[in-house]
Amino acid sequence: MLLLRHCQSLTRLGAVGTLRYQATPCFASRAVRLCSSSREDQKSYQRANWSANWKRIVAGVLTGTGAVLTYGLLYQEVEQADAGLPTTEKRSSLPVFSHDEISKHRSLEDGVWVTYKGGVYDITEFVPMHPGGNKILLAAGGALEPFWALYAVHDQEYVLEILSQYKVGELSVEDLKKQHNAKASDPYSSDPERHPVLRVNSKKPFNAEPPPEILTENYITPHVLFFKRNHLPVPRVDPVSYRLQVEGLPKGALTLSLKDLKTRFPKHTVTATLQCAGNRRSDMNKVKQVKGLNWGISAIGNAKWSGARLRDVLLAAGFGPEVAKWARHVHFEGLDKDVTGSAYGTSIPINKAMNEDGDVLLAYEMNGEDIPADHGFPVRVVVPGVVGARNVKWLGRIVVSTEESSSHWQQLDYKGFSPGTDWSKVDHASSPAIQELPVQSAITVPADGAEIDRSDETLTVKGYAWSGGGREVVRVDVSLDGGKTWQVAQLRSGDKGQPDEPSPPPGRAWAWKLWELTAPLPPDADELEIICKAVDNSYNVQPDSIPPIWNLRGLLSNAWHRVRVKVTED
Repeated sequence: MLLLRHCQSLTRLGAVGTLRYQATPCFASRAVRLCSSSREDQKSYQRANWSANWKRIVAGVLTGTGAVLTYGLLYQEVEQADAGLPTTEKRSSLPVFSHDEISKHRSLEDGVWVTYKGGVYDITEFVPMHPGGNKILLAAGGALEPFWALYAVHDQEYVLEILSQYKVGELSVEDLKKQHNAKASDPYSSDPERHPVLRVNSKKPFNAEPPPEILTENYITPHVLFFKRNHLPVPRVDPVSYRLQVEGLPKGALTLSLKDLKTRFPKHTVTATLQCAGNRRSDMNKVKQVKGLNWGISAIGNAKWSGARLRDVLLAAGFGPEVAKWARHVHFEGLDKDVTGSAYGTSIPINKAMNEDGDVLLAYEMNGEDIPADHGFPVRVVVPGVVGARNVKWLGRIVVSTEESSSHWQQLDYKGFSPGTDWSKVDHASSPAIQELPVQSAITVPADGAEIDRSDETLTVKGYAWSGGGREVVRVDVSLDGGKTWQVAQLRSGDKGQPDEPSPPPGRAWAWKLWELTAPLPPDADELEIICKAVDNSYNVQPDSIPPIWNLRGLLSNAWHRVRVKVTED
């Protein structure tokens, strides 16, 4: 039996947040490790395979707070190979353990054992390296399946291969039958149906975006085409029994039904754009691989949201001058929970929540209809001008607090870092949580790689532009020759052929602008590099390239957007 605790390198590892991955990259196949008689040959093979394997390593990294055997296991594999040890041993038979025996291994002192598909695994040495902290201990002494069903990113061949190194035995046939009989159904089985045109970035949890050319056909994005960003399974909520808890204020907890929200508070409607923090992450991946879903340019959408103002609800719950002296943040918790019972959560500054011009809604309608399940039915928070991650769906709890939310998604995700920061030295506490987003624009038509007929003589370019914090986009510049010359696009805030929406008050430009430019084709050009860049009313402008804003999570990607098209003869 391979005893991982023999690996001395593990004793040099610190806390999860301060791990240093200094080992030489060497993720060669098991066959090479076992058969190679030359250590130098092995190291050479490892170096040659670094590039290809790094991509799949990043692809398997944990999203959210779920348990995933990633960096720690890979680090372990590196250290074993460098020490000349095989990473697994072939066995004709392994000990058989009962569920009662396995359940005794639920702590670091007694060992941490888990089961997976009838196998028994001792993961004691991995626990200190787990990216999700001590939550992995909740699976101790039991099955991994419920966790891996929820965080389906685990279902990859190389993760299973690495897990096999920790195998110490088999679950008894009797207990395996009991486990199969008690197996929970797929937590994603009740997710709503989605439009087949969506480009899927992750099936479980479901994350998808519309094709760019469809995105800007409508000023108001239909909900079926609005990008879907889920961190966990979509909860099924009964609107009749739904209750929203409001806490942290002098009157004590205020409990509101959906009917209460609709009848006790005035209904307000706001047209607001929501954008995922990872929108255009694919552009950053072209420069250097980052961690996260490979979103294109369509993780953004514009909708009419209707509901009660958060400000009105907090005032009804007792917010007043005395509270304003100590309150600093408002927490939101969703009804979407992981297997540990932890809800998706985040927070915004109290000033945004209470500002009459902040327009923060507890929305129960989207585009004039009940909010669909994928977008937060029956109630979601809409925080105009702020990153999508703070617009919590399936809202179940609001807390007024002196402190920022302690949620993973507030403290350990959705933060920006320097291009020089890598995973070996990242300090999440050093960066503030993303709130308002920077100015953004992208080209939706023509598509990158499209062919343009020279006989058309003119070219029409279309796209969207938006800026966070209520700053209005006042100009979009477009270049057809790689940035040598520029032309100003026409902006609109309504569907083509229809009147534009009224100009918003200063500081409350929550909705995007659609833009269009029709210009003569440059003479004799065989290829065009088309570029767009937006300018907002604070004269913020997009940076010209990705490298200066690259970051290890691929967030806040807003450099000039570029597409290349070919000009062909008829």
